[in-house]
Amino acid sequence: MSVEPDALAVVNQLRDLAADPMNRRAIVQDQGCLPGLILFLDHPNPQVVYSALLAVRYLAECKANREKLKVELGMMLSLQNVMQKSTTPGETKLLASEIYELLQASSSADSGPAEEAVSGRRKAQFFLGSSNKRAKTVILHIDGLDDSSRRSLCEEALLKIRGVISFTFQMAVKRCIVRIRSDLKAEALASAIASTEVMKAQQVLKGENGDEVLIPFVEDGLVDVEQNVDLPDYLPEDESPSQEPDKAVSRVGSGQDGASWLGAAANFLSRSFYW
Repeated sequence: MSVEPDALAVVNQLRDLAADPMNRRAIVQDQGCLPGLILFLDHPNPQVVYSALLAVRYLAECKANREKLKVELGMMLSLQNVMQKSTTPGETKLLASEIYELLQASSSADSGPAEEAVSGRRKAQFFLGSSNKRAKTVILHIDGLDDSSRRSLCEEALLKIRGVISFTFQMAVKRCIVRIRSDLKAEALASAIASTEVMKAQQVLKGENGDEVLIPFVEDGLVDVEQNVDLPDYLPEDESPSQEPDKAVSRVGSGQDGASWLGAAANFLSRSFYW
């Protein structure tokens, strides 16, 4: 007899499906998945709430999905509740606020070339570096990021830092793209990674001619890391072979595999909730 998946397992799978741009339209068009994600935003388990927010954020990367997400019954109210709830961790509030602001702006999505220009700048970024001035994106090249065990070490190190919102890996090129609060220094990320004693980070920046350059962190300049105590665990994910930022973190294939699992998730949601 098959084991019924729990809420955390379902929302994590939806998050991973949403990480693949090929799946985003199908998830939003499915009659069961969006209502389920909205209910997950009010779940008592903070891990479920955070994972649901990540899924919604991925779905909002598709411009065509934003209006549907905005008008879905309960979506905006649930985001507001997450932002206003006193027990919500700071990074979770920040992510909910970012999504809320993006969806609020969707009504002017057809206003003209200005919106297209903004959308173009967002495409290559993880979780929209330009949409929230309280957050920024840091790209790290990590020497020693060679396999899944090293990736797990890196995840554990980054999760200890207060101010890390989210991160994703490009294992093929040994990179990690990290979303952090604007007041957090990149040196804190390097310090955490160096603490593993088997990996070392350099920052990836654009040179004057547009080429990428690797900037090493000065060891004497590494900073003490403020420990993160209120953010829910960021559950490990299987390695993604993708080399593109907007496809990183995706571990569930698109096509028939993704579609079949999406149907199973929708069936679980329909059996577990009432709407």
